[in-house]
Amino acid sequence: MNAGKRTRLDRIGTDGRYVVVPMDHGITMGAVTGLKDIESTIDAVTRGGADAVLTQRGIAGRVHPNKNDAGYIAHLNGSTTIGPDEDDKRRTGTVEDAIRAGADAVSFHINVGSEYEREQIAGLAELTGEAERYGLPVLAMTYARGPEIDPEAEEFNQAVGHAVRLGEELGADVVKTAYTGDAETFQHVVESTSLPVVIAGGSRGTDQETLEMVRGAMDAGAAGVSMGRSIFQHGDPEKITRAVASVVHDDSEAADALRDAGLAVEA
Repeated sequence: MNAGKRTRLDRIGTDGRYVVVPMDHGITMGAVTGLKDIESTIDAVTRGGADAVLTQRGIAGRVHPNKNDAGYIAHLNGSTTIGPDEDDKRRTGTVEDAIRAGADAVSFHINVGSEYEREQIAGLAELTGEAERYGLPVLAMTYARGPEIDPEAEEFNQAVGHAVRLGEELGADVVKTAYTGDAETFQHVVESTSLPVVIAGGSRGTDQETLEMVRGAMDAGAAGVSMGRSIFQHGDPEKITRAVASVVHDDSEAADALRDAGLAVEA
C-alpha cells in the first residue's frame, strides 16, 4: 500500500476502525428525514464522533463546511426506489470527479447474486484500478442480494462471506456488508477476507438493537460500521453516533455506550 492510500485511510478511520455515516440516500430515496438539512446532520454526526461521512459527489459543497475535520467519501454509483429495479446500480462519477470534490476515498455498491452482478463486478474492478493510480482508497459495499439468496436461510452467512471476498479479489481496501444476525455467523464473514469489514445499519431499529448489533459485529472481528438511516434519521444523530463510536473505538458494551451518550437503556 502506498503512502497516499495509507494516509487517506487514516482520514476516514481511526487506528484501523471505522465509523462512517453514509448519506447518499438522497439519490435513492429522495430528501428523506435527516437529509433536507443535511448540513446540520453532518455537523451533528461528526461532532458525535463519526470518522467520515459519505455522499454522492454533487453534495460535496454542502459537506465540507460542516464535517468538523472528519473524512469524506464520495459514492460513485446509484439507483432509485421509484425506478424499475433498485438493485441496478449505475455509475455516477469517476475517481477524478471524486478528487475534484475533495474526497479522501470513494465507494461503490455491488449486489452479488443479482442479475446485475456481472456489470457491477466489472464496474468495481474498473474503479479500483482507477483509484489505485491516484492512491485513493475504495470502500466496496458488497451485498449478497438476488433471487437465489434468502437472508433468513441458515447458510446466508456463506453468501455474505462470498460477497466480501469478492470485494477483496477485485482490489477494494475496505468492505461493507449486511450483518448476519449474530457474532457466531458473522465471524465466518470476517474470516472470509483479510480486509477490514464494516457493517451496514439497514432500516432503523431501537437504539438498543442498533448498539447490540454493533457490539456483536465487533465481537466477531469487524472493523466498525457504515451506518446511515439508523444514525441520520435518529431523533438525536449526535448522541447515537457517540454511542456507536463508543462501541467501535472504545469497546464499550451496548448498555454502557447508550448510557454514556445520554440515551435510554431498555429494561
